[in-house]
Parts: sequence; structure tokens; C-alpha cells
Amino acid sequence: MTGTDTRTLRIAMNGVTGRMGHRQHLVRSVLALREQGGLDLGDGTRLWPEPLLVGRDAGRLRALAGRYGLEHWTTDLDAALADPAVGVYFDAQITSAREDALRKAVAAGKHVYCEKPTALDPGGATDLYERARKAGVRHGVVQDKLFLPGIRKLKRLVDEGFFGRILSVRGEFGYWVFEGDRRPAQRPSWNYREEDEGITSDMFPHWEYVLTGLFGPIRSVQAHRATHIPRRWDERGKPYEARADDAVYAVLELESGAVAQLNSSWAVRVHRDELLEFQVDGTEGSAVAGLRHCRVQHRSVTPRPVWDPDVPAAGDFRAQWQEVPDDGPSENAFKAQWELFLRHVALGGPWPHDLLAGARGVRLAQLARISAKEGRRMRVTGS
Repeated sequence: MTGTDTRTLRIAMNGVTGRMGHRQHLVRSVLALREQGGLDLGDGTRLWPEPLLVGRDAGRLRALAGRYGLEHWTTDLDAALADPAVGVYFDAQITSAREDALRKAVAAGKHVYCEKPTALDPGGATDLYERARKAGVRHGVVQDKLFLPGIRKLKRLVDEGFFGRILSVRGEFGYWVFEGDRRPAQRPSWNYREEDEGITSDMFPHWEYVLTGLFGPIRSVQAHRATHIPRRWDERGKPYEARADDAVYAVLELESGAVAQLNSSWAVRVHRDELLEFQVDGTEGSAVAGLRHCRVQHRSVTPRPVWDPDVPAAGDFRAQWQEVPDDGPSENAFKAQWELFLRHVALGGPWPHDLLAGARGVRLAQLARISAKEGRRMRVTGS
């Protein structure tokens, strides 16, 4: 695609042979932007993203490029970062490989965008932010949950004061990940082999930006981690010891005084409407939000249940809640944030989802791990 009204931006995309990098970031975000003719910058020009696929397996990269009609791929990360045509580096690799690659990209003067967690520990995550800030490159971390329709509805209710004073938040996330012996696992075996790659490291960076973004700063965290399924089978059918936690149960106090209880598990069978749900209770109303839906019950229509275990429940409690309507059509959450980041790269302006925000998520995950190990509540803010 050429023309005086078109600006091409080459993006080195590392880790797109993995499930998340392939489906959400390459296909449903960058390629989806190309299908719609690029990104309208609002000033008469369109930004045309040109992906350069980066990875370790030449065969998989070649097949992926051929599948989508892409010209550019390489197994040489250093060469990709040395290419002056590359303006942005994106990373969706395993966490242990991400930090070093991002450092190289920042040193090469590339704008960087990456999956979370941004590093294995808060020191490394903060160092990445400082390097990017000093280099003057634009930087971002994926915070896709904030762009989900259900969470956006919940944010709207908070902003409009629907809840009154918020008392509590209860979050349930997870599903059953098969062990891999009788049925294939839905997650790669590397997720379970190393202690630092468990569900706490994976999900607490999400919970940090969701809680902070919707309800304000977190004051403290107390957590309990578990490896409920200690033996699993890898992609070749060989058994291995699962060292990573597959569940974490936590209580977090917010600066507002509200209490958040979050259960995250890959060893739970789903009995809820969506794989992720939050219930928010306030003095004036309550809401239950998932990935797409959000239902509310205002104080004025709250029923008056009376506890009597000897009498069947008089009504359908779920039917007493009202669906929050959509503001309009919604698109893929990853694509929505990609659009904002690319617009930020092209035009500048405020951008809250940066590497400093990513470092806060890594820090909360570390504090949760320490809390679980030492059996004590950990201070989060102001420490």
C-alpha cells in the first residue's frame, strides 16, 4: 500500500509463533489493522503497519509469513534491531527472554511494546522503564483487560458514581487446564516448569492495573499460592514435575478502604457465566462484570432476603439483575490498545500504559509471592 497519505511503520514482532502472539497480536490486531486499510491518524494520513516476524524457528516463521502473505521474517533479532526501517519492537516471548530483548531494542532506539510481565523481578522491570525514558523512546505494556467490553462498562459505572462508596471487589478467574496425559493441555508445559512462571506472575500484573485503574491504588496484599496438580505431561507425552503455582488466593486492601478478594486458578471447573468475573458491591449498588457482560442491581431495587435454610428460595436471584447496555460496537481488546499505542508512537501525547505501569504489576506479583512464602501481609504503596 503506497501513497502520499500513507505512512509505513515496520514493526519487529518477536514471539508471534506462540498462541497469544499469533492470534491476538498478529492476526487480530496488526493484520486486522491492515485489513481495514491502516490506522487513521486524524490528520489526513494513515499509518500502515508492516510486520517483521522474529523468532527462533525458521520453519515456523516461514510458514506463518506464507500463510498471511507477509514478506519479512528473520531468526536474527540483532539484525532486525539494526534495521533502520524498523520503528517499533514488540515482544510476546516467554518472560525469561523478554527483558534482555527489550534492553537491546531500547539501546537500538526502537519504540517498544510488550506483553506482561515485562521482567522477572521489579528491579529489572524498573530498569527497563528508566532505560526507555532516558533513551527517549515511546514504550508500552499490554493491559488488555481494561479494553474488554465488560470492564469498560464497569469503569463507566465507577466514573458515574453508580456504586456510592465501594465496599468490596470479588474476582474469580480461571478454568481447568488438563494435565496432558489423557487430554492435551491448553497451556504450554513451560508455564509449569519454572517457579517464576506460575499463575501469580502471570495474573497479578493484570490485577494490579485492573484494580488501580478502576478503584484506585492498592495498599496491601496477602496471598496464598498452591501447586494443586504437581505432575503434568508435556507436548511429547512425557511426565514432568510441575514447579510453578497453578492457583493463588489473595486479599488486597485498597487505599480507599475497599477490600478485594481475588481467586486465580488453572485447577478450577467453571460455574460462572464467563472465565473472568468481578463483583463490585457499594452502598448504592452492585455490579457483576465479565469479559463482555455487566449486570447491575441498584439499592432501590435490592430485594430483602431473609435467611431460612428450611424454606426454598422465593425468587431467582440472577433474574433480579439488569444488563448494562453497550455504548456501541466493541472490537478486540488487544487491537484497541494496539491502535492507541501506534497513535502514541506517531503523534505522542499522554500514555498511561507504559513500562512504569508494567513495573508496578511485576512488583505486585513479587509481593504476593513473598506474602505467600512468609505468611504475612505486604505493604504495596508508599513502601
